[in-house]
Amino acid sequence: MPKHLKYRKQISILFLIFIFFYFIQAWSVFYYPQEINIIKGEKKDFQVFFPYTLKISQDSNDIVNIKDYQKMGLSLKKSYSFDTLESGIAKLQFKLFGIIPVKTVEVNVVERAHLVPGGNSIGVRLNTKGVLVVSITDIVGIDGKKYNPAKESGIRPGDNIIEIDGKQVKDAEHVVELLNNIQSNKVSITIERNNIKFTTDVVPVKSIQDNCYRLGIWVRDKTAGIGTLTFYNKDTNKFGALGHGITDMDTGKLLNVKNGKIMGAKISEIEQGKKGNPGEIRGIFYETENVLGDITRNTPFGIYGNIDSTSIETNKTKSLPVGFKEEVREGKAYILTTLNDNKIEKFEVEIIKTQNQSSPEQKSMVLKVTDKKLLQKTGGIVQGMSGSPIIQDGKIIGAVTHVFVNDPTKGYGLYIEWMLEQTDISIKNKKNFAENRER
Repeated sequence: MPKHLKYRKQISILFLIFIFFYFIQAWSVFYYPQEINIIKGEKKDFQVFFPYTLKISQDSNDIVNIKDYQKMGLSLKKSYSFDTLESGIAKLQFKLFGIIPVKTVEVNVVERAHLVPGGNSIGVRLNTKGVLVVSITDIVGIDGKKYNPAKESGIRPGDNIIEIDGKQVKDAEHVVELLNNIQSNKVSITIERNNIKFTTDVVPVKSIQDNCYRLGIWVRDKTAGIGTLTFYNKDTNKFGALGHGITDMDTGKLLNVKNGKIMGAKISEIEQGKKGNPGEIRGIFYETENVLGDITRNTPFGIYGNIDSTSIETNKTKSLPVGFKEEVREGKAYILTTLNDNKIEKFEVEIIKTQNQSSPEQKSMVLKVTDKKLLQKTGGIVQGMSGSPIIQDGKIIGAVTHVFVNDPTKGYGLYIEWMLEQTDISIKNKKNFAENRER
């Protein structure tokens, strides 16, 4: 082969290697999180490969100090060290060849929260806002004909009936009372659907079955169940639990909550999880006894509210720092949960996968139960364990949320950050965390 062709071939190979390397780096920059959290006073190191560099693009309050401590030289890698000086927001830019901006990253320098991990088994009682429509049905009127006034007026399963003729609906019995006071006159119904309110007119029909005026709907005004407390804050008396929202069993819709209570629960029975059957923890709680707190929010990421911390401190659990999503790693961890005798126990798990999430999403991590005692007792993760706090490296990093139906030894966890954002302990809003260190 002629020399010039040989050199051309070698140059082509080197060029292809460079292009391949460049696209790998471009891919890593493109998928780098748009927002990262760093603890005030801590250092963080970054490594950036040629042809990219990293620069501070916005930091008017000297929040971070960035240093590149390894010059390019013959290496394609450049390292940067961040000193976090003050709480606040700084913006960094990845630049191509140090000139062309390609990506901006928001750096949140925050105080680290300290929370008391839960693990307590709790009874949950929710009252819906108005009544929830769970199904639409025909009514046989006193004339023997079928009617469906709710369907004709546009009412759907999953709607919340908030008002009837301007009067706030209290519960299911109140709906019957209001309709029979109005009788066959056209009534104005205020509906809330997907957080949007609207009004529709309906003419109730007198049922041949019981001579009562009806709309042709089945409704629900409350629900109850067993779950696990994730955390509470002694300074603010705020709590978070479950790690997922409470939905209606018939409609699958997130329940629109008016108010609710959490209560201490006693485990009565455990059904082991098996393939195809996730199992369940069953418990007993009494609404008039051992009320722990009030539920104010039901979100896709759990239930939240106010708690009387003095009524739950019998476990003597120490407060722990919060671990941010960037700190969660694959490897050993443990969960806190209650199986019997109202005793919170520690069980080993392994985090086998973490998700890169820049905004609140469910299923942040996959975990596997490795604790022999828990496997023997429950078969793995079972219903009722939702909300069990996940601890890794001495930090609260998340909560158990779901089980794999076909493998109860595995399940999903939610990053604790997404739970905190549902409370006033908000990282995104940069509010100061109430530190609660043991002294």
